Amino acid sequence: MKNYQQSASRAGYEEGIVSALANTALAGLKFWAGTACGSVAIVADAWHTLSDTFSSLIVIVSVRLSQMRPDDKHPFGYGRWEQIAALFIGCLLGIVAYDFATEAIDRLSTHTQTTFGALAIVVTIVSIVAKEALAQYAFYLGRKSGNEAIKADGWHHRSDALSSVVVLAGIVFASKVWWIDAALGLVVSAMLFYATFQIIRQTVDKLLGENPSPEFIEQVRQIAAETYPDELQVHHIHLHNYVSHKELTLHIKMDGNKTLNESHAVATLLENNIKAKLGIEATVHLEPLGQSHDSD
Repeated sequence: MKNYQQSASRAGYEEGIVSALANTALAGLKFWAGTACGSVAIVADAWHTLSDTFSSLIVIVSVRLSQMRPDDKHPFGYGRWEQIAALFIGCLLGIVAYDFATEAIDRLSTHTQTTFGALAIVVTIVSIVAKEALAQYAFYLGRKSGNEAIKADGWHHRSDALSSVVVLAGIVFASKVWWIDAALGLVVSAMLFYATFQIIRQTVDKLLGENPSPEFIEQVRQIAAETYPDELQVHHIHLHNYVSHKELTLHIKMDGNKTLNESHAVATLLENNIKAKLGIEATVHLEPLGQSHDSD
């Protein structure tokens, strides 16, 4: 778990700092281009990019908080700050999606047509390439470290790239199809709402607690089989995920004629083997064979 925490923390700092610097530079570029061209859309897109800087700062702060050591109030540590940060970023993404939808509907209702210049095309293309590169970078670090906040920030980068695609489409087709900008805005809004749903759903599932996967349960059963020559009936397996720290509880049924010392030795050995092979603190509850349990 220590290696995971170090990896996730390092990745969070790295992604957050790079993203904050890049987003600030891109926002400044868009503000300049939008002001020079007199384009409200590009200036609004600049504010969207600046909001990504805020989400990157949330990632940095969440990583710092998640590194706090366990204490009497939070004995399992503060690793879930990463998931709380992912919720914040998911909500920000939802707000961006809502803004896209309302603006697109307003443009459709008022038959608004946007006029852009060559400078707008160059800046928008630069923004699309840069923001998708940042998204891929965040997704890579998120997969590598398992940090949910980084993955959520990657979607925020992609939302900005998509918004720039809408602007670019409006530039190219605005003279021929007046409603293209608004129509694409609605499409992108739907995509962002879906990304918001996915981020929040996955994060809430982890905060509420999930059943361990069949593969994980099989790993635990295999370790139990290797620990004790006689068959241990392993059941009632619960995994408690605190991100930087994980706790496993399980029940085993074994020969009730064994002494307390003998049974305790088997349980302790199984706990030690689980920690050595899976890096998880385990607590084993002993039950004699032939007796049922309310959870069976």
